[in-house]
Amino acid sequence: MLNLVLLASTGISGMTMMWISFYSIGFMLVASGLIYLSRQKIKNRIISSIVALIAYIFLIIGFLTMVFVVMSF
Repeated sequence: MLNLVLLASTGISGMTMMWISFYSIGFMLVASGLIYLSRQKIKNRIISSIVALIAYIFLIIGFLTMVFVVMSF
């Protein structure tokens, strides 16, 4: 619980948190588009795996930044 209190006192303005949440949503949208490409459109298995790996990295980044935004308030 102490960690949440310390995280809430980071001093980041509300507008900055809004932009961070927009970037988080953007990362998740890009991840979903890349997953669609990797599963439906790309037939080469190696390229498909690389695109899927990039998509999952974007998804993890988007998730972690959204958790940061939610836990900051």
